[in-house]
Amino acid sequence: QVQLVESGGGLVQAGGSLRLSCAASGGIFNIVPMDWYRQAPGKQREFVARFISDGYRAYADSVKGRFTISRDNVRNTLYLQMNRLQADDTAVYYCHSRGSPDYWGQGTQVTVSS
Repeated sequence: QVQLVESGGGLVQAGGSLRLSCAASGGIFNIVPMDWYRQAPGKQREFVARFISDGYRAYADSVKGRFTISRDNVRNTLYLQMNRLQADDTAVYYCHSRGSPDYWGQGTQVTVSS
């Protein structure tokens, strides 16, 4: 059974930091690109960051320079380090594996108070 389980969300003040984790099990995830997406209340789910390899990562313009995506292939875990958080970063954050089929986690809530 393939599972992606996010953790690390919570309530933080603007300017603070959080690190999200996505633990993958039941499949081989270290050879497929993996993403973080987020969905704010009343808005569509949007792309945040993508990890393909140590040399290739991509970010949405809104988080570039503040967020860092990384992956630990030994632990089968994807991370999202989020610094200088803003109120607009408030959303449910989802982990996504871009294999075929693709998989989504259940999400973790991040709330940034201004």
